[in-house]
Amino acid sequence: MKFYTATEDEILSGKITDIYFDRTIKTLEHLGINNVEVRMEFHSYGLPKGYSWAVFTGLEEALKLLEGKPVTVYAMPEGTLFKEIEPVMIIEGNYLDFGVYETALLGILRHESSIATKAARIKKLAQDKTVLFFGLRALHPAIAPMADRAAYIGGSDGISGAFDKDIFDIEPSGTMPHALMLSVGDNEKAWKAFDEAMDEKVPRIALVDTFEDERTEALKAAKLLGKRLAGVRLDTPSSRRGNFKKIVQEVRWTLNINGFSHVKIFVSGGIDEDDVVELRDYVDGFGVGTSISMPPSVDLSADIVEKKIEGKWVPYTKRGKWPGAKQVYRCSGFNDIITLLEDKPIEGCKPLLVKYMENGKIIRDLPSLKEIRNYVLEQLREVQTL
Repeated sequence: MKFYTATEDEILSGKITDIYFDRTIKTLEHLGINNVEVRMEFHSYGLPKGYSWAVFTGLEEALKLLEGKPVTVYAMPEGTLFKEIEPVMIIEGNYLDFGVYETALLGILRHESSIATKAARIKKLAQDKTVLFFGLRALHPAIAPMADRAAYIGGSDGISGAFDKDIFDIEPSGTMPHALMLSVGDNEKAWKAFDEAMDEKVPRIALVDTFEDERTEALKAAKLLGKRLAGVRLDTPSSRRGNFKKIVQEVRWTLNINGFSHVKIFVSGGIDEDDVVELRDYVDGFGVGTSISMPPSVDLSADIVEKKIEGKWVPYTKRGKWPGAKQVYRCSGFNDIITLLEDKPIEGCKPLLVKYMENGKIIRDLPSLKEIRNYVLEQLREVQTL
């Protein structure tokens, strides 16, 4: 192997799993138990500290993994904000047909939901300011498309992968790296060359902290490019940062008094939730990387919650979990009510889990990436807490 990554075929075949699932299947077969009809829930009984919700992400891949297998799947729509204990997905079928996929399913849902949730929190705190996801360098390149997709679902306004147009039909977002400035050796020459080399649709956002003071470089870039300069990016290293807010305010003031109020200010470099709150009134956008790429984990788990006994579904689970397959009704004010899956509907409230797969066949049209993101943004406007 040149890269320690699994192939699609290895994932789809169930080879990428924890060994104890393989051993479970062999043990059941040794006992002559060939059919164990169960309902398995995917849920979180403990969101990260301070989180009141998370963003359910990864359903499309989960369905593609289960496609063609004799199972039925109920799930919340991808992008749904969910709370603790609420099931985001239920698999119904013979455990021996899908048990080995638990590792892959949880890996998909946990990782993607964690990234999307952090992006959503950043976006909500940023309010009307732009959030660009610049976190691919914090991750193994094999999962770069997944990370960009999850960050975009969470509400990021832009994603930086050069592949994004080909895969997602989304124009990638980015500015310029210090490597360009240092390779050219002169900031004004580099800004001018970038302006000449780039397509007109690429925003001219100059990096202004490489050689000189941010205020000095920002004004130089503005005088050089004039109306063509869309913005400046401050990526000031921590060893030089001091009070970042005051640096931003100084740059903004200098640009304004020199007739460059149209130039936007973007900040990057270790940006997290506290930084967004501190700077959102003074900047136009944020480049956010590691805090979204490597977020607190949304700890989804998978548990059998019902078993079919003599033809009837019976609530049945381990200690510490709520028995019974469940439905979640969303009522006004983002208030949720959990019921058993087959209980009577609650008037005036919307059931969140719907059937997506019947006997291995996907029975609903899956939304586009932009539709999922818009769904998340609608919920972010409604929810009052983080």
